[in-house]
Amino acid sequence: MPQPIIPLTRARDPFPQDGLIRDAGGVPHYANVPATLLDLLRHHVEVRPDAEALVEIGGDRLTYRQLWERAMRVAGGLRALGVAHGDRVAVRYPAGTNWVLAFWGTVMAGGIAVAVNTRSAQPEVEFVLEDAGVRVDLPADAPLPDGVPYVTADPDRDDVAMLFYTSGTTGHPKGVPTTHEAFVTSVENTIRCLGIPRDTGSGLRTLISVPLFHVTACNAQLLVAAYIGGTSVIMPTLDLPALTEAITTERISFLVTVPAVYALLLRHRAFAGADVSGVRTVAYGGAPIAPVLVQALREAFPQARVLNGYGMTETAALITVLPDDDAAEHADSVGYAVPSVDLGVLPIGDDPNLGELVVRGANVTAGYWNRPGATVATVVDGWLHTGDIVRVDEAGRVHIVDRVKDIINRGGENVSSVEVEAALLSAPGVADAAVLGVPDDVMGEKVGAVLYGARDEIDLPNVIAHCRDLLADFKVPQYATVVTEALPRNAGGKLLKSRIREQVRWGVPLR
Repeated sequence: MPQPIIPLTRARDPFPQDGLIRDAGGVPHYANVPATLLDLLRHHVEVRPDAEALVEIGGDRLTYRQLWERAMRVAGGLRALGVAHGDRVAVRYPAGTNWVLAFWGTVMAGGIAVAVNTRSAQPEVEFVLEDAGVRVDLPADAPLPDGVPYVTADPDRDDVAMLFYTSGTTGHPKGVPTTHEAFVTSVENTIRCLGIPRDTGSGLRTLISVPLFHVTACNAQLLVAAYIGGTSVIMPTLDLPALTEAITTERISFLVTVPAVYALLLRHRAFAGADVSGVRTVAYGGAPIAPVLVQALREAFPQARVLNGYGMTETAALITVLPDDDAAEHADSVGYAVPSVDLGVLPIGDDPNLGELVVRGANVTAGYWNRPGATVATVVDGWLHTGDIVRVDEAGRVHIVDRVKDIINRGGENVSSVEVEAALLSAPGVADAAVLGVPDDVMGEKVGAVLYGARDEIDLPNVIAHCRDLLADFKVPQYATVVTEALPRNAGGKLLKSRIREQVRWGVPLR
């Protein structure tokens, strides 16, 4: 008989809990928030039309009025291409004005935007386009659709607005339907838990250096700025000197990125002496962080709050937040539950505070797109199983102990080892392969491969080149070794990765 879920009581509530109501199933929702994404954006178009909404470094600068009007023309162009309510539109532009206009234009057209990872290899892109049933594909080199301005009648809060894709242990990307309510709930959580004053307005200027196809950049930055009436400053590509310059010249107040980028930024010579006095919020997440880096961030940004956030694509971003007053002493924790979610633990032993984390809330997806099997396995009785083993301390702080899913966390990018193993096994001379995370001071983990086959038949440079044709660049192994004995497997045929990890010696990275 399966273990029952143990709901976690809120031993401490560091975030505002007002305005929450529960539905018939006991799931928490916010009562007084915009009903849809269009309501969220329309307010500032009407009240502050000439305020700056969007900046692409080296590109356009748009006010709220200009953003709305240009997005309406994109919506009209999409309608002319046949996009109707619920039709999918693939957004494959790099981070910048076109991505944002395509996103808002799709929502205005009544369609569902499909956020495609721009770093994906062509076979991965083709899979997503087919799986989503895309009606209109907007690749990087395509002009934005243009037509008679159009805005759909107000959508329902339960309508799907976007599909984000995430890789699971099977290696196949899974579409995560994200509703208007999930988006708005996620934004409300971010504002409450990061302590962003609601009257900040133009004083909120967030620098987006994370790809917009990630929920962090889209939900916790772009849409937060739109809700507050602030400005999203977008970097098309990550460049540390340009990032440092933008913090000063664009008067950035709100930073979000993975610990690896902060570590590199603080070491970069361009950062020394930079004026960062305007920065008020420094948030990180997506990967473990060293306590020494937390302290370094406090010293580098003395006027800012430093906070950790933990979330998933399936939860439209945040599940927990570690507030500033806990950041240094409890750097190994991802913090407390955000107001809109309930947390539970599925125990793996006798300790009720140790087990797989499960979550439910208005920002949590009800299931996967076209994946009934994965949905049944992941969402049980309304609780999403995160696949993360956690420990909950006496204050209610969550600590990630391990991952149930065999995922490598490379600087905040999730890499499915099964997917990489499949690519390796299709390379000439490779009879068997195991992919493991290799500890790294900056990235957290890098991708390592252990290959089995006749040594004279495995040409490592050719194997890696083969992987580059099939995988996104961050998934390609950076360490590889060839062994002459068969890889250990259990009676069920599964790789014994703990044994492999103990025996392997990585040597120097390939690149």
